[in-house]
Amino acid sequence: MPGSPSSAPPPGRAQNAPPTVAPAFQRAPAVAAPLPAIPPPAAATLKPIAPNAAPQGPQRIEDFRAQRREVQEGGRTVIMEPGRLIIRDPSGQEFVRHEEMDRFRYGARDIRTEEVGGENRTIVIRPDGSEIITVTGRDGELLRRIRRDREGREIIIIDNTYRDPRAVGGFYIDLPPPVVRIPYDHYIVDASDAPPELIYDTMMAPPVDRIERRYSLDEIRYSPNVRMLMPSIDVNTINFDIGSWEISPDQAAKLQVIADGLNRAIQRNPREVFLIEGHTDATGNDTDNLSLSDRRAEAAAELLTQQFGVPAENLTSQGYGSQYLKEQTSGPSRINRRVTVRRITPLLNGSNASLPPPPPGYAPRR
Repeated sequence: MPGSPSSAPPPGRAQNAPPTVAPAFQRAPAVAAPLPAIPPPAAATLKPIAPNAAPQGPQRIEDFRAQRREVQEGGRTVIMEPGRLIIRDPSGQEFVRHEEMDRFRYGARDIRTEEVGGENRTIVIRPDGSEIITVTGRDGELLRRIRRDREGREIIIIDNTYRDPRAVGGFYIDLPPPVVRIPYDHYIVDASDAPPELIYDTMMAPPVDRIERRYSLDEIRYSPNVRMLMPSIDVNTINFDIGSWEISPDQAAKLQVIADGLNRAIQRNPREVFLIEGHTDATGNDTDNLSLSDRRAEAAAELLTQQFGVPAENLTSQGYGSQYLKEQTSGPSRINRRVTVRRITPLLNGSNASLPPPPPGYAPRR
């Protein structure tokens, strides 16, 4: 759970270098039901937002505390706040969920919603006529994310329809830590002192250990040892003030090298998907930290799209609170208030190698 002491061993590794980030203790959740999905936004609220519009709403966590509401649901505590659900399992673990459609509203020409065959579709139409189609089930769970060009050809960016019955609640899978056979400074790369080519190479690196099957997006989000199969980049070039997820203009410019690597990777393979992870230091309570880290991850993903042109549909975001500290301290730490970038395409596709560009041919028009 966020903020709990580290008692699990570090990932297995052939190298003798010490781990850069201490892993957190992780138990299987006590409640084996699916995590509740955040209610989708009402069609009336899905309006385009002008490019470079000022951030909407508050930018500090204390502004949300008074708006939180707790309910008991299926043995779990569900904490509702604007834009987020925080689910507290009886085991003590907490999970955060948010609705990603807000990121797609910036710069859109129009947004439509429709229901087809029991699926709900949100279609974001961009100024160039291309469309991003987000398909969800009746329970609000993401099924597919599709890019349709002006000629009607489609590429499936995320296919999230696979479910393994062995996964606890469909969102947690217990794997042993991966064996890391590459130098640790290439497994977890610090962006502050890494050359651009190393950042790009890390984004495109294959898994460090064998991938047994494809994983759902929730399994990747909520199962640490699944995510750890892929190398990552700690974006410690940008820092956040305590209790805030705002990225100031002088900090935003430091994302240029990350954005360049992402755009280069997506140009090579338009189906690439990257997870932007948010982290906090250990000050504050677990619920605040989880919400705050999730908002930091989303803020970084929004900025990468709005300022640097990284396609929103190739990014997803998730917060982890103070679960993964770089600096082992319970006090304030700018190093711990950071975001991390990780390519998850091989995890979604069950591939053990870096994916080549997509073959000729697209998904059929839907």
